[in-house]
Amino acid sequence: MIERQQLEQAMRHGLDLASRGPATGDNPQVGCVILDSDGNTVAEGWHRGAGTAHAEVDALSQLPQVDGRPDARGLTAVVTLEPCNHTGRTGPCSEALIAAGIHEVFFAVSDPGLLARGGAERLAEAGVTVTGSLLADEATEFLRVWLTSTRLRRAYVTVKWASTLDGRAAAADGSSQWITGTAARQRVHEQRAANDAILVGTGTVFADDPSLTARGDAGELMEHQPVPVVVGERAIPAAAKLRRHPAGLIETASRDLPAILGALFDRGIRRAFVEGGPTLVSALVAEDLVDEYAIYLSPTLLGGDKLAIGDIGVTSMPGIKRLDVRSVEQLGGDLLLTARPVRGGAGLDTRASARRKANERTGA
Repeated sequence: MIERQQLEQAMRHGLDLASRGPATGDNPQVGCVILDSDGNTVAEGWHRGAGTAHAEVDALSQLPQVDGRPDARGLTAVVTLEPCNHTGRTGPCSEALIAAGIHEVFFAVSDPGLLARGGAERLAEAGVTVTGSLLADEATEFLRVWLTSTRLRRAYVTVKWASTLDGRAAAADGSSQWITGTAARQRVHEQRAANDAILVGTGTVFADDPSLTARGDAGELMEHQPVPVVVGERAIPAAAKLRRHPAGLIETASRDLPAILGALFDRGIRRAFVEGGPTLVSALVAEDLVDEYAIYLSPTLLGGDKLAIGDIGVTSMPGIKRLDVRSVEQLGGDLLLTARPVRGGAGLDTRASARRKANERTGA
């Protein structure tokens, strides 16, 4: 009999395997470890990207074959996410496990996807012993971005800004280059490369003509480039640098933020990095559409009225937007503060709360 400690060790290894897969795109990072009856690892796998074998199938492919199929009889699969139960670019993992004769399946987190969920139920129907929630907290944190995006059916939004300690994003004359130093600016490029899309408003495009590419230390283009998304109704100039972006360009011709984020989800975009100015940032905060903050703080003072964030609809202290600081990192002389909204507490936008409740009722 496999001991709990062995199962947890296998699940943590599965999470490590999952981290080897791409974080961007519409597929979750998933790892799978297959154990024998003594708890020894006999196969392992992870998902390497859209169109490739899922983690379970990748692991099964390492097993001996009987009659042209992997032989998993008497074996236990430990998977970081509930095996999928639908046919997309690949077949359902639940059916692959059943066909291989898997004896037992442990998974960490249930799949919230409208199409993919139900694998645990299908496995149980076929006589496979299934147990969920193994190291659920650790796996949920690992899959936080994908799970949030899938449950809300919109892109996960990380808002970034750089400011002085007194909250200013620009000087009185409008100049803003450079508030932070080179180490902080390079980290921004790394964060761009870790996202599917980068959002700005039309005001930023007209004022700054940004390129919004992800570049390395020497100015070279990084392997992954987020697609720029321009929020606003004005068409950007034909000569704008964004029209030559290597990932293309999305012009929303809209200021309806929930609709825009939902449309990005439908395009397969799960991670949206926002580098817009105070107008776009404030609108996202006011509508409770921000999932994470990346705030770069320079140990400087500017004064004046060029704030990094404007009106967010808070008129008195009971409506304050509270944040949970997750980390503080020093980058040269600057600080990177990573924080998340405190959901369900003071300052929670009632419209967004109603939207989430409606999504939960419909299974979205």
